[in-house]
Amino acid sequence: MSQQTVQSSEKGGLTDPRQWIASAPDAFRKLDPRTLWRNPVMFTVEIGAVFTTVLAAIEPSVFAWVITVWLWLTVLFANTAEAIAEGRGKAQADSLRKARTDTIARMIAPGQEPTGPDVTTVEVPATQLRRGNLVLVTAGETIPGDGDVLAGIASVDESAITGESAPVIRESGGDRSAVMGGTIVLSDWVVVRITQEPGDSFLDRMIALVEGADRRKTPGEIALNILLAALTIIFLLAVATIQPIAIFAKDQSAALDSNVITGDGVTGVVLVSLLVCLIPTTIGALLSAIGIAGMDRLVQRNVLAMSGRAVEAAGDVTTLLLDKTGTITHGNRRAAALYASPGIPGLRLADAAQLSSLADETPEGRSIVVFVKGSYGLRERDAGELEHAEWVPFTAQTRMSGVDLAVDGDARVVRKGAANAVMAWVRDNGGTVDSAVTTRVDEVSSEGGTPLLVAERAAGESVPVVLGVIHLKDVVKEGMTARFATLRSMGIRTVMITGDNARTAAAIAEEAGVDDFLAEATPEDKLELIKREQADGRMVAMTGDGTNDAPALAQADVGVAMNSGTSAAKEAGNMVDLDSDPTKLIEIVAIGKQLLMTRGALTTFSIANDVAKYFAIIPAIFAAIYPGLDALNVMRLSSPESAIVSAVVFNAIVIVALIPLALKGVRYRPGNASSMLRRNLLVFGLGGVITPFIGIKLIDLLVALIPGMAS
Repeated sequence: MSQQTVQSSEKGGLTDPRQWIASAPDAFRKLDPRTLWRNPVMFTVEIGAVFTTVLAAIEPSVFAWVITVWLWLTVLFANTAEAIAEGRGKAQADSLRKARTDTIARMIAPGQEPTGPDVTTVEVPATQLRRGNLVLVTAGETIPGDGDVLAGIASVDESAITGESAPVIRESGGDRSAVMGGTIVLSDWVVVRITQEPGDSFLDRMIALVEGADRRKTPGEIALNILLAALTIIFLLAVATIQPIAIFAKDQSAALDSNVITGDGVTGVVLVSLLVCLIPTTIGALLSAIGIAGMDRLVQRNVLAMSGRAVEAAGDVTTLLLDKTGTITHGNRRAAALYASPGIPGLRLADAAQLSSLADETPEGRSIVVFVKGSYGLRERDAGELEHAEWVPFTAQTRMSGVDLAVDGDARVVRKGAANAVMAWVRDNGGTVDSAVTTRVDEVSSEGGTPLLVAERAAGESVPVVLGVIHLKDVVKEGMTARFATLRSMGIRTVMITGDNARTAAAIAEEAGVDDFLAEATPEDKLELIKREQADGRMVAMTGDGTNDAPALAQADVGVAMNSGTSAAKEAGNMVDLDSDPTKLIEIVAIGKQLLMTRGALTTFSIANDVAKYFAIIPAIFAAIYPGLDALNVMRLSSPESAIVSAVVFNAIVIVALIPLALKGVRYRPGNASSMLRRNLLVFGLGGVITPFIGIKLIDLLVALIPGMAS
């Protein structure tokens, strides 16, 4: 699932009318009180809608029926928001279901050693496989279930799960042994030990999670629901006290009967309207959709959150642990500089470094060729020059590589390798090593780099000389320093974890701009670091892919396991990155913060809305009895009936208007808590006060055109 596809589908989901139409049946099904009672605010609105429906049927009037229709629409709009959010998840689940096939597995007979593709197998349906069974999968076959590669190596197409077309290598041992059911072996063979029972595969869990079937409310949602329920009860009691006040006021006044106040006091329709407008219906309607959309945004980025709690926790993260290799750095050491020995031209050193690296297929060797081409302009060698070359491959014993070239009946000998090995070779062949070279080697090492020496015995010379030093370094990925600065502005402390020694780790940490580092880290060290951070009240996030990362992933508040990693790592974490991109942890934190900001912003907007509704409804109810209250009618609404209808209509329409924002999320800008609070109050607090005044007045102008609603 590519980012481009995800983003376009997201955009279409918010604007395409077909998405709204498809969600309509679910919105009506959610009117079932057995479902709606979990949302106390909207359950109260539904009870009010039922009550006004009965009253409108007993004493019909345009006013009563208009209020009744819009109360039902308020509930439906709230259900639609949740249905759209769930519908987008179901659409993703449908695409995942296509990965399911009625696979026939070739199970290895018990007692056989899985030594190769020629073992005896028995064909069984994949649904009959149990944990611990061994299966053979060869090129062109579908892996029948989740498991770990026990033997063999193969190229696997995981596009059915991850959406990425590039195949991946899966092999026994290490951290890339996990395979998923529904993926296809493209070449070679593997023996897989099944690690899941039927119906409990990773794909099954993905489908259930993106559909929302297993989604539970997060602690933040539960707390906010309790707050909304408390506000609903408070306003219910407040509205109940209006009736005796109105009866008393009516007894003291000769005001005429109307749709608002009769001889029995305030009508039931008006009381329900007042209650619905004052309770926080906007956030009550959108709260569930905000939570679902947060998980949905992670799925769109190929991250599977095992629970809503994990997404919410990501928004509160204050400490971020990142592996150095492959996350902060590219992972392969690259040539960064050449330092020529005293008296040696730099171009001669570059020429020898290139020559000795032409047959070196390691990433380091290729980086040297690229470096000298870019820095010294050296191009491809003449084919005739290399016609009689004898290449010397790198071995663990010699720790050197090089080439012997025939030149006019003599030999030009070039060697490149570890500093100690090349120095020993030079001295064994009668040469000496300048003290400036050893000094440079020590400097490169102290900076966290790897020094390689290049030595040459030129044609016609009897002893070799050291031409200079190649500085290899673990290169920090482009833009990482800026990303860490952004995290720092978000109040997040970054800690680099590496197995390197402290000197190397310090050099990389300083270059990358992380706040701290943990060198020579063991699994126990990682776990202890997380516990210390949590003991100080911090929320911790980390990534990992190996079995040795499992304890730390389980301990972290947000543990993101790489999909390419082991089953143990994926079981321990509460998120799985299907793209196996460790840097995505930064995006996960941003999405978590966006979820919390969206929830806070819409809560602020919802509560601020009440100010305008007070000015609309309270004068409408009592102005006829207490003319002095007409001064509060700052919007100069047409009539009491029009004012109440306009407030109820606005209360419903604003839910629809905010559905795209709830699904997309409030734009997150890094900053400290005080600046975000100020922005939240200015935009959504002030906006929540002003918008209803404008909206209710515009609706009033239209409602006044309805017969019986004008003054």
